[in-house]
Amino acid sequence: MSSSVLEVPSKTFTRAEVAKHNTEDSVWFVIDTVVYDVSEFLDAHPGGEAVLRQVAGTDATAAFYNLHRHEVLQKYSDLAIGTIEGEKQSIITPQAGDLSTVPYAEPLWLTPQFKSPYFKDSHHRLRKAMRIFTDKYITPEALEKERSGEIVSQELIDRMSKTGVLHMRMGPGKHLHGVNLLDGAVDGKEFDYFHDMICAQEAVRAACRGFQDGNMAGMVIGLTCVLNYGHKNPALKAKVEEECFSGKKKICLAITEAFAGSDVAGLRTTAKKTPDGKHYIVNGTKKWITNGVFSDYFVTGVNTGKGLSVLLIPRGEGVETKAIKTSYSPAAGTAYITFDNVKVPVENLLGEENKGIYVILSNFNHERWTMACATIRYMRLVTEECLKWAHQRIVFKKRLIDQPVIRQKLAKMIALCESHQSWLETITYQMCNMSYSQQAKHMGGPVALLKMSCTRAAHEIADEAVQIWGGRGLTQTGMGRVIENFNRTYKFDSILGGAEEVLGDLGVRQAMKFMPKAVL
Repeated sequence: MSSSVLEVPSKTFTRAEVAKHNTEDSVWFVIDTVVYDVSEFLDAHPGGEAVLRQVAGTDATAAFYNLHRHEVLQKYSDLAIGTIEGEKQSIITPQAGDLSTVPYAEPLWLTPQFKSPYFKDSHHRLRKAMRIFTDKYITPEALEKERSGEIVSQELIDRMSKTGVLHMRMGPGKHLHGVNLLDGAVDGKEFDYFHDMICAQEAVRAACRGFQDGNMAGMVIGLTCVLNYGHKNPALKAKVEEECFSGKKKICLAITEAFAGSDVAGLRTTAKKTPDGKHYIVNGTKKWITNGVFSDYFVTGVNTGKGLSVLLIPRGEGVETKAIKTSYSPAAGTAYITFDNVKVPVENLLGEENKGIYVILSNFNHERWTMACATIRYMRLVTEECLKWAHQRIVFKKRLIDQPVIRQKLAKMIALCESHQSWLETITYQMCNMSYSQQAKHMGGPVALLKMSCTRAAHEIADEAVQIWGGRGLTQTGMGRVIENFNRTYKFDSILGGAEEVLGDLGVRQAMKFMPKAVL
């Protein structure tokens, strides 16, 4: 652990000295033994001058943490002028890569006193490297872009490419062989689905759901089709892989339509062959396509007359994309796409013609599993925020945590986090011991049920969290930012990748296929 305290000037003061700075011209106060001079900051304080004058000359620790997140002190560290003589700071300032010491803030495999059979040294190395990368590079940009609605920067994409982060997000495979993954944190040949889970869960910790999808989620669910079904055209496959892994080009999965969401078989976008059989002419629309606004390639589900097929369509003549406003940030690049007589070479077919349903359904497993990884980790982050808040928020002269009703809410949230993480790890272990074709055959139902259950759990956790946080849980900035973002956006995971009801039905129907003639 590398947690530390705030770095402040070495000068010391007594509390009596601080108490004297309670005048019109001089306003000092103490937060966790650190002395702050805000005399020149009064007019600039976002909450107004009066709030600061109310605590002038006093220890404002409790008042401060009732209204602000700890990172505010880091932002305004230049206002610190020293510390109280003979006293030491007690509040931890996390450093990049740190594990949280809050109970249940980390899954059990990352809690020192607990053990797991699934994780090796390489998993721990990757966890630390990925968290440092997230804390240093992803989170700062995520916070900025979630608010502004701007798309992910090319600078971050390039950094993810050079460090192998883009490559790892696609899961295990030959595309990782020979790639330097976060300065050797893990060997590409050793990379398994637990490493994949770590990458998915660590990147969520920025708590910016729109940016989370905007940060190349389209590639995670789209490029997999090229990797697994692009073997009929090796040259095109190699070209697209290189362009996407280098960050030069962006790709997305374009399946959903206004006419057909979870009902994939009902797609109306058509692809008809030209008389010479060398091209498809594609016509139709796609809706709610993540990253569609800025993508260069569209892995597109089309109706080819006798069934569904999947085409790789480059952005070009006849392809038009428009942004769609949804509940989360425009940083996601959610798009409405129009294909108007788009000419696509037959070599761009992924998998077999009229058998694209197998491409789509097998691709769904990793997409849904990745979404489950992210949802379960975000649930835990929200629970951590609630645990912290309950210990510092004073209401009716008591901490929230001292109220039995709040402890019951927290117990429910913790239980949901722990149970779903355990289920996720069990599913992940099966994936590590199955080929891609075996996963397609056996894992559709279990993964569907996992995703359905964890998004139901997210609903419960969002509801309890907002009740714990009150008005702050409905405010996009400040103390309750994480809670508000989760509450506003958790439903994306219950719809995207297959609605809960459809996934639940899929899980039961797959079980029915293997049901013996057992009777009571």
